[in-house]
Amino acid sequence: MSAVHTGPSPVVARGGAILPRKDMAVIWVLLIAAFVAILNETTMSMAIPHLITDLGITPIAAQWVTSAFMLTMAVVIPITGFLLRRFTTRQMFLAALALFSAGTLMAALAVGFAMLLGGRIVQASGTAILMPLLMTTIMNLVPPASRGRMMGRVSVVISLAPAIGPTMSGFLLDTFGWRAIFVVVLPIALVAMFIGWRWLTDVGETTHAPIDVLSIILSAFGFGGIVFGLSQIGSLGTGVSWAPLAVALVVGVIGLGLFLWRQVLLQREDDALLDLRVFASKGFTLSMVQMFLLSMAFFGSITVIPLYLQDALEMRAVDAGLIVLPGALAMGLLGPVIGRIYDSHGTRILLIPGAFLASGMLWLFTTLTVDSPVWLVLGAQTLLSVGLALSFTPLFTASLASLTPKFYSYGSAVIGTIQQVAGAAGIAVLMAVFTAISAAGGGTEVPEAVAAATRASVTVGAVIATVTIVGAFLIRKPADHDEEAPAHAGH
Repeated sequence: MSAVHTGPSPVVARGGAILPRKDMAVIWVLLIAAFVAILNETTMSMAIPHLITDLGITPIAAQWVTSAFMLTMAVVIPITGFLLRRFTTRQMFLAALALFSAGTLMAALAVGFAMLLGGRIVQASGTAILMPLLMTTIMNLVPPASRGRMMGRVSVVISLAPAIGPTMSGFLLDTFGWRAIFVVVLPIALVAMFIGWRWLTDVGETTHAPIDVLSIILSAFGFGGIVFGLSQIGSLGTGVSWAPLAVALVVGVIGLGLFLWRQVLLQREDDALLDLRVFASKGFTLSMVQMFLLSMAFFGSITVIPLYLQDALEMRAVDAGLIVLPGALAMGLLGPVIGRIYDSHGTRILLIPGAFLASGMLWLFTTLTVDSPVWLVLGAQTLLSVGLALSFTPLFTASLASLTPKFYSYGSAVIGTIQQVAGAAGIAVLMAVFTAISAAGGGTEVPEAVAAATRASVTVGAVIATVTIVGAFLIRKPADHDEEAPAHAGH
């Protein structure tokens, strides 16, 4: 291995001292780029009706604008662990922003649906690199005593961008049309790429291990097949054939099994695309189980609740969007505060109340009817978001802090992969229940049927979230000196 870290070592800034200006600049550049990418990820769902009209496509085809993005993320994220060790920080950042900018330009200039879809896929390829790159860089630069507050800033990005995205896209769609979404994002991405090219420095170490093409292929079939299959489960009740779904899931499971087997073989020589030795750390493994369950319950529930607001309470789409806005803003604004609490007091003071709050609000959602007041949904949604904010920041930080620096990039890749697969699984399971119950009651045109479907589907999410209460008592903040342990994942 050849060291390419050009800034001060993380251990120089001891005890939570302020980072050197150069290191802080690196993190801010990555935060801005990640914010732009995630903002873009959440803008297109609002544009689907416009795309159907302007491009003359079917609703199923239009849905691929978001589905293809999610699939690409699921395929690319697992391989970022290797890429972040194989190439330098600057190389990966510039590649990510170049892909994102090229995809944005393709989408803005799209003369048809195929070109728009291609642009979204290229965009997603760049987006998938940015979050693992950001988290790995933080772990390499920030001393252990300050990581919580820095991860809190990551929570701001993850929470505020999705909150602002639909509102921004709604304004642009009504005023200028769907192309404006890409036109506005492109110059911001280009400026971020220029800043990174001008000032970004390399962090960590690189390896010259060869890229295993077979692992990439198996990863694409494995993670892509599973996420695609899960994403189609919710459509079964609408007359869609089950055969493509079943084939996708079978291919995905087989591909994933072969991919994992291949990684076990390659990691003996430190050549794995996704090194599974990260799971030798008990702290990392427990955190990933907790994150999978929380993500599954959260993403599934936030997909169902807007349907309840629009079809059971008969609210306009824009008003339904405003109901979930305070929760997203609360998650973002609380991120840095929660990070400081983690640095000072560890995980349990955050995870335990977070798990109780999240599961409690989901159980409250199981009581919703057509007569439930809007303020009840607003309050419960906001408190649910607070519970998740209390959980995600300490989980991000504690999981990666359980690893040695050699494994930070692989740990970041696993976190991203877990969130993608768990989100797809949560949406699939809850939407399948929602579709079945609402169809049995007369369809989504019947408010009582939608309310009943909401209660049944969110019950699944509440049960899943309740299990996380146990995990909240088991996960602890790793000792700061763990970073100095020998270079293996377990402690």
